[in-house]
Amino acid sequence: MQFIVKTVACLSIAIFPLISYSQSTYLPQGNKHQPFLDRLEIRLQRNLQLNVESVKSLNRRTAVNVGEYADSLYKAGALELSKVDQYNLQSLLMNNSEWVQGDKSSFLSRKSVWNTFYKTQANMVEVNEKDFFLAVNPVFQGQISEATDYDGKRIFLNTKGVAVRGMIANKIGFSAYAVDNQERGPQFLQDRIASTNAVPGVGFYKRYNQTGVDYFDARGSINFTAAKYLDFQFGYDKQFIGNGYRSLFLSDFGNSYLFLKISTRIWKFDYTNLWTELTPQTIRINSGDKLLDKKYAAIRHLSLQATKWLNVGLFEAVIFGRKNHFDFTYLNPVMFLRVSEQQNGSADNAIVGFDFKANVAKKLQFYGQWTIDEFVQKELRAGNGWWANKFGVQLGAKYIDAFKVKNLDLQGELNLVRPFTYSHYDSVTNYTHYNQPLAHPLGANFVEAIGIIRYQPIPKLTASARVIVWNQGTDTANSNFGTDIFKMNHTRNGDYGYKLPAGPKSTGVNAQLLVSYELKENLFVDGSVMIRKLKSDVITDRNINLFTIGLRLNMYRREYDY
Repeated sequence: MQFIVKTVACLSIAIFPLISYSQSTYLPQGNKHQPFLDRLEIRLQRNLQLNVESVKSLNRRTAVNVGEYADSLYKAGALELSKVDQYNLQSLLMNNSEWVQGDKSSFLSRKSVWNTFYKTQANMVEVNEKDFFLAVNPVFQGQISEATDYDGKRIFLNTKGVAVRGMIANKIGFSAYAVDNQERGPQFLQDRIASTNAVPGVGFYKRYNQTGVDYFDARGSINFTAAKYLDFQFGYDKQFIGNGYRSLFLSDFGNSYLFLKISTRIWKFDYTNLWTELTPQTIRINSGDKLLDKKYAAIRHLSLQATKWLNVGLFEAVIFGRKNHFDFTYLNPVMFLRVSEQQNGSADNAIVGFDFKANVAKKLQFYGQWTIDEFVQKELRAGNGWWANKFGVQLGAKYIDAFKVKNLDLQGELNLVRPFTYSHYDSVTNYTHYNQPLAHPLGANFVEAIGIIRYQPIPKLTASARVIVWNQGTDTANSNFGTDIFKMNHTRNGDYGYKLPAGPKSTGVNAQLLVSYELKENLFVDGSVMIRKLKSDVITDRNINLFTIGLRLNMYRREYDY
């Protein structure tokens, strides 16, 4: 941490005099505008600002630029937008008004509270003066559930906090999000917490009434742009690389982490450098009575808009531990981290990958990822299930306005990850953070299929159905079939015979029907039914039907999608 802070300080001193371009904060993970932006990307098909982007989420300035461009096409008769799309466009601009160039009178509230609060519809407190913008909003989510395996202890979620974002002199952007949570999840979540000693998506936690958890989730960052093409972000948050529901590169499933990100966008290239400080696997990670060790990651992603409709990208990452200090070899911002890793003796965990995204006929998007941990072509051709052929594949497609029904969107995705992928012979350098995977929630040794239907028939009402089916091998206390990525490679059961999935089988289904209604701007009431079934050869079957109703304000919905 000290290294990253010092590095940011030195970079700030060196390049601050060069800062002369407007700086934007980023849309938060899981923001409500993402489905609309995904639709715009497919509809516009050739918009470089959206097509070249593979690292979520979008900065607010770019989101507004794309929205205003779509609005201009609509007014010129060159783009058809349904009433629902127009509503979503208005909401996008309203929630990012600091970058809107046109008339903003429609963003104002009909009546403010004490002439101080909610002067605008989107923000409780908004200050928009010369050289200073500030937006402050309360954050809340309350859920209560009824389960078929009810044991007298109610399943619930209680989240409350605040979100702040701002901009100074159009040059420095900042954002912060802090919430306090009490949660008792369904039994399969409780089982996961007990086995990993970690709450999915967060870090340190305490027990709450025996079977519940109490945790604090705080994130924040500062941003500035230098030399027009370089965007710097330093903070404590999560990142997501990819275009699918899951990511085999880097997902936002786990805990937040300290990071420095440099994004370079020029011509048809978008190049992201990401350095992070992570926490290795620790048994007593929540004891609260010791200083946790650290490990580090250097991550790169380069995307190229190869044609007007096709984007291709390269990914690489190295996880390394150096007794709580950074290795300056990986500070080099140029690609080919694998070369640096070999120069260091090849003791670190290096991962590379390829991804693509194709927008077709202004209706379809095809996407995919191929991640390679280790790979020997000779062994793959032999077909003997060599343990070190460690790789994962993702293929997916999106279909908007399906079957000519406006705002009916479909998505299908297939993910498969070979045994032992993301693991390493050193328990420190596996591809994890704070006892959680950095990529897919299932870890490795699985095949997963996802289907999603999303329908927004009227502006304020959205219904979605999601089905996740997976087949995964299972490790036991005395065996390692490559599922648990925290286990070291040398504990494996031999070198060959690892089919997909390997070992005793577990088959699961997680299906959910969700209906959300927006009562007022950013205030949603949600109702859902979830059916989850798990059948395993070696562990206790877990079947549950879960009925949930909830209210949330200015935040994403808490999901149990695994």
